[in-house]
Amino acid sequence: MRQVLDLHIHSRYSRACSPKLTLENIEKACRLKGVDIIATGDFTHPAWFESIKKELTETFPQSGLYKLKSAADDKVKFILSTEVALVYKDTEKCRRIHLVIHAPSIEAAEKLNKQLEKKYNIHSDGRPILGIKAPELVKMILAINPNFLIYPAHIWTPWFSVFGSKSGFDKLEDCFQDQTENIYAYETGLSSDPEMNWRLSALDKLTVLSNSDAHGLNNIAREANIMEISEPVSYLKICDNIKNKKGMIETIEFYPEEGMYHFDGHRDCKFSCEPGESRKLKNICPVCKKPLIIGVLNRVEELADRPCGYKPKNAIGFKKLVELDKIIAEAFNIKSRSSQAVQKEYSFLTAKFGSELDILLNLELDKHKSEIDARIITGIKRVRQGELIIKPGFDGQYGEVKIFSEEEKPGKQKTLL
Repeated sequence: MRQVLDLHIHSRYSRACSPKLTLENIEKACRLKGVDIIATGDFTHPAWFESIKKELTETFPQSGLYKLKSAADDKVKFILSTEVALVYKDTEKCRRIHLVIHAPSIEAAEKLNKQLEKKYNIHSDGRPILGIKAPELVKMILAINPNFLIYPAHIWTPWFSVFGSKSGFDKLEDCFQDQTENIYAYETGLSSDPEMNWRLSALDKLTVLSNSDAHGLNNIAREANIMEISEPVSYLKICDNIKNKKGMIETIEFYPEEGMYHFDGHRDCKFSCEPGESRKLKNICPVCKKPLIIGVLNRVEELADRPCGYKPKNAIGFKKLVELDKIIAEAFNIKSRSSQAVQKEYSFLTAKFGSELDILLNLELDKHKSEIDARIITGIKRVRQGELIIKPGFDGQYGEVKIFSEEEKPGKQKTLL
């Protein structure tokens, strides 16, 4: 059974996250997006965990997956997840590592929460900050229940990741030490794609996961995983697939240039550059003369032991997408993807043709020229073909991905090719 999984999102209790991130709204968004299995996010936060216990029920006994009690079916299943921030000193350097954790049951998650609450503040933010080393946390979690799944989040992000240029390590073993054997996957993050990660041979043994890390409903499934899972679908089957690198079909990817940390640069100085230019500048900003924030592309170059374009044997494929509401907004020359006109068109398209992912990936567009605006059709085709105008992101600033040139905006273009 083919399933779309987004295994890392947040709740309304995480910093800088939308108050609309309720379980009911998440479930509705997944139906529109085409997501079958969605992370709960933030199960370590007491108030959110109470919502999980109150509003969800197991799809079947000991499945480890949950559905809304109020839902008519279990089309959308929830998998218990949280992200934690570890801040600690190791080899005289301050490390800031983010980890994704999946729990096999509400009971196991509750045991972990109680253990963490003894020493750490898990009340103030949906993504708690823990002063514990990565291998110690992994060991503690697996002692509670060996079916927990733990892996590093957005592994290249400069400030908060296992390979981050500002606070990370050069090897997984340096981070996880004697617990490295219990790490079975890694998350690419928005600023990298699988092809970039293939350049590091040390990652070959791990499963590539791409998740949205959504802070709002419209960002759900901007990255996701497509997996074949035998019925009945359960938490343990998902974990078995990830641990044994099986069942994975492909990942859905954000264009990595659109990520916040793809290039090097300084946001305040309005300066960014690719790794080659950074090396010429000796990693010094030409504007303020201070060290540049080294981004994901540069860090991959630094640690890579393979050339650009290398593809490991048996590597799964991936597709890069731009969200449907962004395509609609640009097609209509509207700045806000949340505008009434954009959302009205989005609702029409998903009601008429199915989920967002199905429209972006599979819809035979030429068969529906009389029903879909020509510019939207052109936009989706260009996204599928990678024919985009891209300005890479850097130093916490999202990049810009444009489908239409200035000359093609309404009132300027004569024809669209």
